[in-house]
Amino acid sequence: MATLFCRPPAPMTAANAATWPCDLRPARDWFGLGGVMDASARARELIDAAHRADPHRAADGRPAELVYADRMEAWIERLVPDAPPRLRLAARSQHLERWSVPRDTHPPGKAGYHAWRRSLYAKQAARARELLLQAGMPAAEADEVAVWVSKTGLKTNPGTQALEDAACLVFLENEITAFAAQHHDYPREKFVDILRKTWRKMSGPAQALARHLALPPEIAALVREAIGAN
Repeated sequence: MATLFCRPPAPMTAANAATWPCDLRPARDWFGLGGVMDASARARELIDAAHRADPHRAADGRPAELVYADRMEAWIERLVPDAPPRLRLAARSQHLERWSVPRDTHPPGKAGYHAWRRSLYAKQAARARELLLQAGMPAAEADEVAVWVSKTGLKTNPGTQALEDAACLVFLENEITAFAAQHHDYPREKFVDILRKTWRKMSGPAQALARHLALPPEIAALVREAIGAN
């Protein structure tokens, strides 16, 4: 039987691994020598490759969904400092290929909007699971990521709630100003209601982080009003 791990005679490099006196090929595969990386790293590459196909660009010129994935993961790091790799991958999958299903693929109006959102949750979850399995992640972990990305168990499943917290924080920190400009015709009461609903989706720790966001004065005033009415 091949020995999976042993102490090498010199620091491990791709160049000298073949000279070691034991068969370390499985270990070489795990540590990424010879161009091979572990399953979670492969999954991350596959997810980010999908993001790079987004035709929309952020202000810095990068694909918009790649920027969003970075922001989601950054908040997960703050919300769950010991987050396992699969939760980080789920965070990066929050909007996986969302650009491929524009809003106008569903009827206008509130019912059409909610149907669109539900279709996105299912599609993104299935695609994330597919890429994780393709990368070699265990099926149980791929299934768990799909549950989180699909928003199943909000308020009861810690992973699902962590993703929802991160998404709400990204919205408040990075998207609310552009959202307000895009919907300048909304009455003040509607903005307050949207922010109130966003606040209610968040856990206590996420709300505490949100209170310290540096928001434009007019947005901060709306948030204070929403919280006061909560």
